[in-house]
Amino acid sequence: MSDASYRDAIFSTPLDRVARFSFDEQVVACFPDMIRRSVPGYGQILGMLSLIAQRHLRHGAHVYDLGCSLGASGLALAGALPPEAFRYTGVDLSPAMVERARQTFREECPEHAMQVQEADIRELDYAPSGMIILNFTLQFLPPEDRDALLATLYHALEPGGVLVLSEKTVDLDERDNAWRVERYHDFKRANGYSDLEISQKRTALENVLVPDTLEAHHARLKKAGFARSLTWFQYLNFASMIAFKES
Repeated sequence: MSDASYRDAIFSTPLDRVARFSFDEQVVACFPDMIRRSVPGYGQILGMLSLIAQRHLRHGAHVYDLGCSLGASGLALAGALPPEAFRYTGVDLSPAMVERARQTFREECPEHAMQVQEADIRELDYAPSGMIILNFTLQFLPPEDRDALLATLYHALEPGGVLVLSEKTVDLDERDNAWRVERYHDFKRANGYSDLEISQKRTALENVLVPDTLEAHHARLKKAGFARSLTWFQYLNFASMIAFKES
């Protein structure tokens, strides 16, 4: 990528008023560093996507990456699968994210069929697909919109297709949840974030990122039509699930 990525220092100085978090150009500039230091297990989740695709994706099938940000999931697939193995559509609501993702794909994997759309994933006209990726995206939608989106995605999947859903979660047990949150803050401190940054980021995300329990996620997937789903990865209060559409 020709544009440099910078260290995340957005919340490093005291702010009189912490604004709601948004995926603007300031966030785009430091997004790779932000994700690396803020999302436990993100690299492992990306690494598994191509293995899941190799096992479950019909050759040449279409892949959606919803809330694709800078296109990391698409790059993971393109880095492991030949150009003829799949067609990719990334979707994001942030114009700055979309432009950077398009640039990245042009530079890094020009032989692959990679496109990026600027759109609201709740309003998209979905093409039949073999795999749909929702990496830390559903949590930013209003809770009342989540059931309808997953039902739409279920119908867009071809028989035998899979949905990969990664999310920040909450625990039903308050004491266990508090322990996970405290260790997550330790994780961020170990990655160089100050207590001020952790506190201000948490304030900025309040009512913007609204997490669910794992139980709620699996219940929602079942309601959408998926007869089978499982949690294949968990690291503190971050998890990734896979849901299967029967052949």
